[in-house]
Amino acid sequence: MVTEFKDKYALILGGSSGLGYASALKLAQHGMNLIIFYRAARMQMEQIEARFDVLRSYDIQLVTINSDATREDQLEQNLSKIEDFLKGGKISVLLHSISKGNLKPLTGNQTLTTNDFQQTIHSMGISLYSWTKALYDTNLFAQPAKILSFTSEGSTKPMKSYAAVSAAKAVLEAINRSIAIEFAPYQITSNCIQAGVTDTLSLSMIPIYGELMAASLKRNPHQELTTPERVANAVYLMSREEASWITGTVIKVDGGENLQ
Repeated sequence: MVTEFKDKYALILGGSSGLGYASALKLAQHGMNLIIFYRAARMQMEQIEARFDVLRSYDIQLVTINSDATREDQLEQNLSKIEDFLKGGKISVLLHSISKGNLKPLTGNQTLTTNDFQQTIHSMGISLYSWTKALYDTNLFAQPAKILSFTSEGSTKPMKSYAAVSAAKAVLEAINRSIAIEFAPYQITSNCIQAGVTDTLSLSMIPIYGELMAASLKRNPHQELTTPERVANAVYLMSREEASWITGTVIKVDGGENLQ
């Protein structure tokens, strides 16, 4: 096993599937110890535990916590669990991969409500700051440390039934820039990764899922979809020491899809 990240820890918020899990797997393959938060019902646990067993096979330290990482009222309790696991260690990478939002249209039946917007913006945007502040206040960040989060082209490009998530991603990117400026004195960098259209469970929840997939294949210069593994490669690269001078930006990992 590669031990490039030996004795380092990554905290992944949303790491049981999709981009979060692919990133966890890539980091585990390079020796990164992992703390993974996820949300799952009992019927999903067998499949999820099988994925976690793959991570354990790389002989890393791993703790998995089935808890809603967006709940402010559970943050203190979750921090305590992290501290117990770290036993004096520090978080070198915080990866925000939370997908919890409302996909409703602005007109017609069952439209977005103000509460839908608020919940989505908090879960997929503001919670990045909540966790950053909590880890900083409890002195759990290593020096240096890297904060990474997943955004999407929808932060600037409107799509039907995506308004709440679009707003959340715009907020996420704004918070990312501010973290990069205000936490720089503490050797903390922050960047967003904008993946191209990737066939994940989260994408399948979007009402125009099929149209997005077809359009992406036409737009992409390689005529291929982005895969979770390709995005995970970018997470790995951004977790390396050599990426320490990159901060406050949006890194597009889409094979040039955004150019057309």
